[in-house]
Amino acid sequence: MPNTSQKIDRFFLITVGILTIFGFVIFLSASLGLLAQNGTSFATVAEKQTISLSIGVILFFVFSKIQYSWPRKGALFILVGAVIINLLLFVPSLSLHFNGASRWLKLGSMSFQPSELLKIALIIYLAAWAYLTKDRIVEMKHGLIPFVAIMSIVSLLLLAQRDTDTLVIIAGTGLIMFIVAGMPLRHVLIVGLLMGVLVGGVILVRPYALERVKTYFNRQSDLQGSGYQINQSLIAIGSGQFFGRGFGQSVQKFGYLPQPTDDSIFAVAAEEFGFVGSMGLLVLYVLLAASIFRIGNRSADVFGGLICIGIAILIIIESFMNMGAMLGLIPLSGIPLLFVSHGGTALIITLITMGIVANVSKYSRQA
Repeated sequence: MPNTSQKIDRFFLITVGILTIFGFVIFLSASLGLLAQNGTSFATVAEKQTISLSIGVILFFVFSKIQYSWPRKGALFILVGAVIINLLLFVPSLSLHFNGASRWLKLGSMSFQPSELLKIALIIYLAAWAYLTKDRIVEMKHGLIPFVAIMSIVSLLLLAQRDTDTLVIIAGTGLIMFIVAGMPLRHVLIVGLLMGVLVGGVILVRPYALERVKTYFNRQSDLQGSGYQINQSLIAIGSGQFFGRGFGQSVQKFGYLPQPTDDSIFAVAAEEFGFVGSMGLLVLYVLLAASIFRIGNRSADVFGGLICIGIAILIIIESFMNMGAMLGLIPLSGIPLLFVSHGGTALIITLITMGIVANVSKYSRQA
């Protein structure tokens, strides 16, 4: 490994900083909408997010100083550990249930979402696997078969949690890493076909997933039911017009827009900051992903490069799924908006992944 420059990529660091600060500002404003909901404390939610942000920032700097190559040899154990932690969701006394899904572990007064850990664990494993396999990845027994086996285990685990959205994110990220690692086109097509069949099957057998698709094609059919959230989102976004109502001035967050601090938070941001602010937020995600791609391209080895590519793809897919759903471009999902939405686990894990990328940038080849 070449000598480190000991300096984090400046453009990447600035972009992460702006997104983190802007995201927290948007979250605080959206949290005011909780005042309209009985039994919900704005102060409690804001305090928890502040604690999560503080922990995330500390871990960002910790992981930025730990050489990124450390998990390569233990990647399989990291993935197995993440799978075991996800299996704890099926222990009734440990899990929290919401809308028929079990996606959170109880940690006293706090909660933890294991699927967030599974995302980064899978990225690390796939990067280490491709690094060790090298040119043999084009062979079915060294490439396609183990990849399909790992993805099948992860898919079954997420399906059992009724977490279809995370499954789509992980499947998309894994497939693109699969392509970048050098898989033959015929193997890529096989994996793509299998994933398409899986997603199609889930839509057909899971009523809530089928309802989302039906609402996507006809959101006016049930304005007070399945079409309520998307229509309220579009009202909020349209109300923002070009420059927005102004910070803290959203109307829709007060009892009209479901989950204003979670998956609907982009609609709140669009209402308050308008088209200009929305485009600014979108550009920040694009710039962040582009900077991570650049760091990955300059990485000292394949392992660091693939980790960066996986993280960048994760950011692109998650941000598009959230914003696209609120704009009516794709069916609704429960995916949070990275750096912005309420959710301590997602925020902490996101900042940890940024710390890993920061460390990769220290060892990157100079342009």
